[in-house]
Amino acid sequence: MKAASIRDIKKELSSHTNQELQELCLRLGRFKKENKELLTYLLFDSFDEDSYVASIKNYMDESFETINTASFFYIRKSVRKILRNVKKFIRYSPKKETEVELLLYFCEKLRDFKPSIKRSSQLRNSYNRQLVLAKKVLQDLHEDLQFEFEEKLEDLSPL
Repeated sequence: MKAASIRDIKKELSSHTNQELQELCLRLGRFKKENKELLTYLLFDSFDEDSYVASIKNYMDESFETINTASFFYIRKSVRKILRNVKKFIRYSPKKETEVELLLYFCEKLRDFKPSIKRSSQLRNSYNRQLVLAKKVLQDLHEDLQFEFEEKLEDLSPL
């Protein structure tokens, strides 16, 4: 089955009633966890971006605290999982400042993590890639926001 284009879907959705649209959204939410998470963001969190960012930061704090530090293998595996989830949460928000803020917070948590990530080249590379990505996204922001985030970025120098 070939998926329809966004244009065709938009045209088809405009011909449905509110009740039918509600049923379609609920049915869509049943199939994948990510669909349900996106609907949750759109319905509950998109109006208060600050609390959304705070909840993701809280998720990162809890996740970093529960990392098994027995070996760097487990640390790398856990850090990749955290980063994968954070990137998923970033995709839900259309705001670039949310992306920069969350990436910088991730880098901050990773830099301050004990044992030091300096002993693992994979973790250092992951840290540096996220800094480069944050710098790239930062260029698209308003000048005032750029200045604010550049100060944070300078504190997080590449390892």
